Amino acid sequence: MALPAAFEQRMQRLLGEEYPAFRDALTRPQARGLRVSPLKIAPEQFAAQAPFTLTPVPWAPEGFFYPDTQRPGRHPYYEAGVYYIQEPSAMAVGALADAKPGERVLDLCAAPGGKTTHLAGRMHGEGLLVANEIHAGRAAILAQSIERMGVQNCIVCNETPERLAQRFPEFFDCIVVDAPCSGEGMFRKDDNPAQSEWTPELPAFCAARQAEILDRAADMLAGGGRLIYSTCTFAPEEDEGTLSRFLERHPEFSVQQVPTPEKLSPAHPEWAENGNPDTRHAFRLWPHKLDGEGHFAAVLHKNTGGRCDAPVLQETYSKKKREQLQTAEQMIADLVKQLPEGRLVLRKDKLWLLPEACQLDVTGLKIKRMGIEIGTLKKNRLEPAHALAHALAPEHFLQVCNLSAADGSAEAYLRGETFPYDGQKGWTAVAADGFVMGWGKCAGGTMKNHYPKGLRWVGK
Repeated sequence: MALPAAFEQRMQRLLGEEYPAFRDALTRPQARGLRVSPLKIAPEQFAAQAPFTLTPVPWAPEGFFYPDTQRPGRHPYYEAGVYYIQEPSAMAVGALADAKPGERVLDLCAAPGGKTTHLAGRMHGEGLLVANEIHAGRAAILAQSIERMGVQNCIVCNETPERLAQRFPEFFDCIVVDAPCSGEGMFRKDDNPAQSEWTPELPAFCAARQAEILDRAADMLAGGGRLIYSTCTFAPEEDEGTLSRFLERHPEFSVQQVPTPEKLSPAHPEWAENGNPDTRHAFRLWPHKLDGEGHFAAVLHKNTGGRCDAPVLQETYSKKKREQLQTAEQMIADLVKQLPEGRLVLRKDKLWLLPEACQLDVTGLKIKRMGIEIGTLKKNRLEPAHALAHALAPEHFLQVCNLSAADGSAEAYLRGETFPYDGQKGWTAVAADGFVMGWGKCAGGTMKNHYPKGLRWVGK
């Protein structure tokens, strides 16, 4: 691998005698990882029965390495949201954040959704999770990840940090800022443009952007809350440097000392100009010291300030809409035994369920999804949403068709195939070994396939 000369010179200077090992690590194949969702199954239980060879990731209890020869991303369990394919080092961020049930949590730079879904798994559907992505296309991908993983308590936004800070001052208990960076830690990854786009000036440009994002995150964090700052770069200017400058601007923050996860290394305050000594409590993940790519992460504590609430959703419906909601409730009873607690809301013809924590007034904000999409009202019928299939466990549906991942029947469903089925007429949740993948509709001894056309498998 040919690396940029300026990058090599800097890393040689910083690492000294460690540099040959670092350089050699970048020539080896990248580690592969998946992270099991506790919303679907206990990680240890899945590891015991998985059709893949899994080895635990030391710094993330939900994470596992898998061999390069296996393809868990092409499996019915993946489509059912049982796990998320994630680079192993990246799992350290969600583990350090350690989001808890009932908290208000913000993932400020969230796409494509790896860290958001990690946070969601730790929260177990309790509390509020806000996932934001400033770029509209990436926000759509984020929303898809939230849907596939069956996250119930999430609001997905496509906003600037500035607009969110105006709406949610001192609101969140935990904020994750996986900041846009120069991407040096990803030079080894397959098909990653980070190396070709890198320039010697890029770290300084990224550091300026990181400062702006962190300042807005500080505004949104409640007193006593924690801010997790992370990058996937080796550049001290973006790591210890960005962190040191933030602490200088925000004396109300300190770097929290947390137990050092296995394989993680301490940061280097001496590598940054005017480096704050407390940044030694941050962590670096090195490709020559662990099976993963390069990352930096720190847990910050806000020592002062209060905790504010946000305006709650206030909505009144016309008589016609109230009647539509009543009709919808009756139709839902034909699909599921019981929905999670929450408030049904109607947005044009779309029906949503908002858990209590998600019932916020988000008027004026760009919202991609909010709570659980239940379905679409079409004249006198309710067409259930694909998101509803992912959000609930099999035992919550009135009718379930359980296919096998081993005999090819689950894959046939994912290809969009219709198949014989002697079941009760009507909408049916279709599962692979107990993990729901989507919907079918039974009629006349046939299961009509309602797996979304845009998600169907091709070529296999």
